[in-house]
Amino acid sequence: MALTLGVIITGIIGSTSTFFVSHHLRQGPVRSSAGLSLLVALLFHYLPMPVSQELSATIPYVFIGASFIGMVSAEVLSHFILMGLAGGIFGFLYLHASHFFTGFGGGLGTAACIALMVSLGGLALWERIKKR
Repeated sequence: MALTLGVIITGIIGSTSTFFVSHHLRQGPVRSSAGLSLLVALLFHYLPMPVSQELSATIPYVFIGASFIGMVSAEVLSHFILMGLAGGIFGFLYLHASHFFTGFGGGLGTAACIALMVSLGGLALWERIKKR
């Protein structure tokens, strides 16, 4: 349970923080994703964390994958809630479907793309329902 909750929360933080640094602090998507991912990886590698060894080893991978979601353009997705939702979906996919992406080359990017598409689809569906 702690692993599931930790991975989903990490997904939410990874996607929203990357989007915030990229657009609000004007650092650009690549610098934001790479810089924040490096920071998280260094923190979890060198500092003792009050979480389990498994979660401590998993969080940097989840953060990097979720940061791919935060690299999206503000014209495509600018809602922080949907950004967090996409990060949570990514965490769920990472836990339960990552073995499907073995051999695809970029499993983290594929899971991030699917999570983002699900969020955009949910937004389109919500706007269609609101118009009726």
